[in-house]
Amino acid sequence: MQLKSFTTNCPYCGEAVEISLDYSAGDQDYYEVCQVCCRPMRIELVVGMTDEDIHCTIRRDDE
Repeated sequence: MQLKSFTTNCPYCGEAVEISLDYSAGDQDYYEVCQVCCRPMRIELVVGMTDEDIHCTIRRDDE
């Protein structure tokens, strides 16, 4: 398991939230609940050929 900590703002409440990304499993598309407002955030993770080539997008559930 290769975890990378990522801080972003919740697309609903705007508060800063920290999520841990497990990029050892490759590309992922899943939901995680905001720790502040408890609304579902869609997390899209695209893993490239190197550990530095990781792209993460956080969206609202209704987008």
